[in-house]
Amino acid sequence: MGQKIPKSESNSLVPIFAGGGTRLPAHIGILAALNEMNIKFDRIVGVSGGSIISSFYASGKSLDDIRKIALSTDFEQFKGFSLLSLLRNGGLCSGDKFETWLDQQLDGARFDDLPLDLHVVATDVKSGKPVVFDRRHTPMVKVSTAVRYSMSIPLIFAFKPYEKHLMVDGSILSEDALHRDWAEDGTPVVCFRLRGDGDEKPIDTSGLFPVVNYVLLLIRAFMTTISREYVNDKFWHSTVVVNTGNTSPVDFQLSQEDKLRLFRAGYNTAMDVVPAKILRSSNVKGFMASA
Repeated sequence: MGQKIPKSESNSLVPIFAGGGTRLPAHIGILAALNEMNIKFDRIVGVSGGSIISSFYASGKSLDDIRKIALSTDFEQFKGFSLLSLLRNGGLCSGDKFETWLDQQLDGARFDDLPLDLHVVATDVKSGKPVVFDRRHTPMVKVSTAVRYSMSIPLIFAFKPYEKHLMVDGSILSEDALHRDWAEDGTPVVCFRLRGDGDEKPIDTSGLFPVVNYVLLLIRAFMTTISREYVNDKFWHSTVVVNTGNTSPVDFQLSQEDKLRLFRAGYNTAMDVVPAKILRSSNVKGFMASA
């Protein structure tokens, strides 16, 4: 099991919670481990499903409160099956219900209201480039709106326009878009990625109009493939991969047992791996400073 980081090395990283879809409890487990190891930070980066947990933490909610929300919320309520929406807006549901729910959880907070610096990363599908929402660039944008942009899982949630951009899930971005100097002072980043083995839960494709379930199969295969992407060698020292087993990123029917297993996976992986990542990052930072 991992070890506590000396307090002299606190505030020495920027955590990035990348992707994950509905596997939110894994990110909560990671946060619990960071807290137990005395790792403090004043900014956090969220991408796709990871932006949900990041927004809760940046708003000042306690880990206990975040865990209660994740364990008690039925995420099935946010999934829709409108073929008309799919044809018109690129997704089976609008995502409006999720955005309203999140806005209520965050008390309508805008980026300028948050006690911690939060960076939410989404993708402009027109250019394939990242769009960053944070206190500096979008202080008056509601956090719930930015998170809604970032977790626009293709074909499930409709694309959303923002200024000249057409927003879609941030998890389809390349690693270069995430591994940047977020604090602009050389503070190392640690990117937490969730990787699954593939969901084998059956999806019924029989019936008169099976097209929706075919779309769900396609989405599940696409999101699982993204989570299995290899980590670029140059980013390996600052990446922590959490194995989430056979839980799909688009499983909206997670049981309590599934959620607790995901929490433990995030917690145990962070406790085991993060101390070595912190030590290496500190050594690299020190070497660069003396060069």
